[in-house]
Parts: sequence; structure tokens; C-alpha cells
Amino acid sequence: MAETNHRRVTSADVAQLAGVSRATVSYVMNDTPKQTISADTRTRVLDAAARLGYAPSAAARTLRTGRSDVVLCLLPDWPIGPEVGSMLGNLSTALARQGLTLVVHPGNREDRPMFEIWKAITPAAVIAYADFSPGEIEAMRAAGVALVVTPLGRGSRDQRELAVPQQLIGRQQAGHLISAGHTRIGYAYPDDERLRIFAEPRLAGVRDECRASQVGGPAIETVALEAEQAASAVRRWHATGVTAVCAYNDEVALAVLAGARRAGLVALAVIGVDDIPAARLAEPALTTVTTDQAAVAAYLSATVVAAIHGRPAPAVPTAELVHLVRRESA
Repeated sequence: MAETNHRRVTSADVAQLAGVSRATVSYVMNDTPKQTISADTRTRVLDAAARLGYAPSAAARTLRTGRSDVVLCLLPDWPIGPEVGSMLGNLSTALARQGLTLVVHPGNREDRPMFEIWKAITPAAVIAYADFSPGEIEAMRAAGVALVVTPLGRGSRDQRELAVPQQLIGRQQAGHLISAGHTRIGYAYPDDERLRIFAEPRLAGVRDECRASQVGGPAIETVALEAEQAASAVRRWHATGVTAVCAYNDEVALAVLAGARRAGLVALAVIGVDDIPAARLAEPALTTVTTDQAAVAAYLSATVVAAIHGRPAPAVPTAELVHLVRRESA
């Protein structure tokens, strides 16, 4: 049986098929400015590249231009739910429109040191949801890597901060319940420690709104995705006069609704976050707060491009990001 040839197609192969020099192939494939190449020659090169399945080497392009087109996103050890998946999909599309390629690495520092990951790729920029040590930051800067830290509302003055406004989510949840007449608010906290980075600022937003409106709460209960455990939390809320609950997200909110049915306290108002498909199928249908992930992605992309080119980061478009979806549960 004949051996399959897996040799990578090179610019020399394209040049031979098109009847031009390798330099001409490079000029055409990289759209090099200030080169007088006829339309016919350009067409022959592009046709030959398409026939051979040729794609320019990213490593070679980096060496030639001095800049990678890869943006490395380092995710912590998060559960990849619908919202994170939507954010990454939208961010990939937004960066592609800027000629950049998104590479995502989920995990944590125990799996593999962060410096090993970015050194292996040598990206144009790193998006990270965790703080780096001063030594790591200095090493990245020395390598010409733009660092974009997204600590969800935290961060120091020398870091470019992509603060997706989690506190606004909590404030909008509580504000909706308070405007409906509820004066004692509960908060359903997730039982997954990995979600703390989101849960804490959302809870802080609920606290701020309760304080500003001078209502009681939030009374905090950790709620697992299990009906009987949630029913116990609902009974404790009821005993302290809580009539409405802000849940960390829609899944936790659905657990609260299930717990309320089991406890026989279906009058409890509940509001979630994310607007997952199951939210509209719940009984009652779940009122929720959603984030415009396309707007988040556009903002992240613009901030990355600004970081790469040493320009000031754009303002956070807070008014465009968070929206209330009214349904029957609250």
C-alpha cells in the first residue's frame, strides 16, 4: 500500500504551480503594501494556494511582522456554562474581525504554570481572569505581550481592567424585586466554590441596592441544585420574613423554585441571571437578568486591540450590557 504524503504545503509549491517567485507568493498571501503585482498574477497565486490548500505559517508571519495574531485567553477552573460559552464564541468572532485569533486555555495554575502556556504560544495579548505576579507581568512585557487582566471589578491601576459589571447584575435583580414591593430580600448563593469570583460581586450589588432602598437583607443561603436542600433554605427564608430571592444564576433560581414547590411556599418571588433556555420553560416562567454577550465581546475585543497598540482602553459600556427579562416568577 502506498504511503500517504503528509508533507506540509509550502510557498515554494504555490510559486511553482503559479509560475511565480516565492517572494511574489509572500506579497500576495500577506497583502503586502506598496507592491506592484498585476491582478492576473494575484489571481494565479490565490488559485494555486486554494488548489494546494496552502495557508501561511503563523510562526513565519510572527517572525516577519514581529507580532503574533494570537490572543490567549486563560480561563480559571470554571464550569463552562452557556454564558461563558456564548462569551467565548462572540469574542472569537469580534477578534477575528480585527485579524486576531482567539486561543482559549481552561484550567488553573496547578495544572500547568501560566508562564509555560503563554511562552509556548507567544501571543500578541493575554486575557486573564486571575492576577499575575509582578515577575510574570514583567516577563510578558519584556516579550512584547500585551496583558489584559479581567478580574471582574478588581484590579490595580497598572492593569487594563475589563470589568464586566457583575455588581450591576445584583443591583438590577434587587431593584426589580424592591420596585415590586418586597421589603425583605434573600440571596441564593451557589454551592460551587469555583463560582465565587462571580457570586461575590453579584451579592455585593444586591447588598448595595438593599442598603440604598433601606430594605431588609439580603438573607444569604447556600443553595445546591437539589430540591430538598433548596426547600430547607426556602423554609428558613420564610421564617425570617423573606418574600423574594435573588439567585446567583438561573440554575440556582430553578432549584429555589423547586424547593418552594416542595415546601408549599409557591408565592416566593424569584429572579435569576443568564436567561438560559430552561428559564422560559420553568413553572412559573423565570424572571431573570441577562448580559449582552455580543456587547461584552465587542468591548473585550476593542480593549485587546487598544492594549496591543498601546492606546487607552475604551470605557465600559455598562448601560448596554445588563437587561431585565420580565416573566411570571417575580
